[in-house]
Amino acid sequence: MRIDLLTLFPTMCEAVLGESIIGRARKAGYVTIECHDIRAFSKDKHRHVDDYPYGGGVGMIMQPGPIFDCFADLCGHLRARPHLVYLTPQGKRFNQQTALRFSQLDNLCLLCGHYEGVDERVLTEIVDEEISLGDFVLTGGELPALCVADAVARLLPGVLAGEESWREESIASGLLEYPQYTRPPVYHGKAVPEVLLGGHHAHIMDFRREAALTRTVSRRPDLLETAELTKKDQIFLRALSEKQKRATAGT
Repeated sequence: MRIDLLTLFPTMCEAVLGESIIGRARKAGYVTIECHDIRAFSKDKHRHVDDYPYGGGVGMIMQPGPIFDCFADLCGHLRARPHLVYLTPQGKRFNQQTALRFSQLDNLCLLCGHYEGVDERVLTEIVDEEISLGDFVLTGGELPALCVADAVARLLPGVLAGEESWREESIASGLLEYPQYTRPPVYHGKAVPEVLLGGHHAHIMDFRREAALTRTVSRRPDLLETAELTKKDQIFLRALSEKQKRATAGT
């Protein structure tokens, strides 16, 4: 798979993409990620890529020309048109299902906005979809684009040690992840749950599943609406609900 970032700050993006798992995946050839400087396509001698908005208002808007030309140059290089995503607070909320969908593409292109956004004609003519990380505003689209690139790349074959590495993680599994422990077995007077030290795989799996369900109920009960629950899960959740009701009634 190939991921391209259209940005005003390619050096900033490369600093992140060259490290850790994604950096190793790029070197190993599991994913190709390239950054393209939109400013390089400015026809202004000062390399301006922004201008005042028509009708007035606060801030500057990214001009359509450099973005169109940068994207056209990429398409010419690829001899194909990648799926173009614009990172914006106005987009649909990014989640693990979207990451999975993006990971099935051959070419994904992420457009990083800046200032007060991009000229509307960019959105209507070349952007395929708009994505948001959440209801907050950042200085630019680079950080969200890096998050999307990371979330997508780690799903590709070979990037992680095994598919189970991400399938059991929070959100990916449909639930929050169970608590994790490592050595020492006792720290600050708190011991690792005995079941994890016993080596009984089935008991460990049951413990982790119930711990994941309990944590999800406590922190993100909304996830249970779409999580795939077994009959055993449902029985446990009913028992947990009754236990919580009794505890509440006793206070």
